[in-house]
Amino acid sequence: MDSLFNLIGHNWWMVFPLSALLAHWGRSLGKASERRHRRKVELYRLRNRQAEAETAGRNEVQALVDDHDAVNRRWLDYELDVGKLIDFPMMTDVREPLTVAFLRAKREADGLRPEGPGRITTAAGLAEYRAAVRDFEVAFDVAEREARRMKDSNFTGPERERLATARMLLRIASDAAATPAERQTAYKRARRELDGLIVLPEATLASLEEKIAGMLDAGPTRSRPPF
Repeated sequence: MDSLFNLIGHNWWMVFPLSALLAHWGRSLGKASERRHRRKVELYRLRNRQAEAETAGRNEVQALVDDHDAVNRRWLDYELDVGKLIDFPMMTDVREPLTVAFLRAKREADGLRPEGPGRITTAAGLAEYRAAVRDFEVAFDVAEREARRMKDSNFTGPERERLATARMLLRIASDAAATPAERQTAYKRARRELDGLIVLPEATLASLEEKIAGMLDAGPTRSRPPF
């Protein structure tokens, strides 16, 4: 220790450069620490922005899927209700350009529909699905408005009479008070009346036949006469 003090005592002038050197090292270490801190903060911010973007993307995809489902439910209301298709036959008339446009837009949106909100991972994919859903919404709105405006005006007088007969027969076919034979006969006659006038989707026929079959199996539900 004495030798160290002697060395410093004889070389006192070295205190100044050593002090400057130590101060420089301190500043360098401080700046390096500050840079590391800034990098950590930037990395945190970047990861946070990425997480927020992913969450926002999933939320938008889910919202688009919900909108897609809403239009499909509106179409399902027609598919499962023969009465509505008879009242608004343009909804299944593929000779109508608006109907064709709506069905094409539906196929496009259905084809791009993701299996889950996280399955669309690119901005281009999200934009494509968004455009398809919006086109589907607009095309369905336009077709439905026109169908409700036109109703059965595209049919001749005799054809409208056939549609009215088909409505009446379908009510009988769906009447729980009718006998199985009456319901079956009414259903077959209704199909003949509609043949060549309205194209019923497969889902419509399946739903109607399932309903009629269930009622035929159950038999009539007439009240027992009082004793």
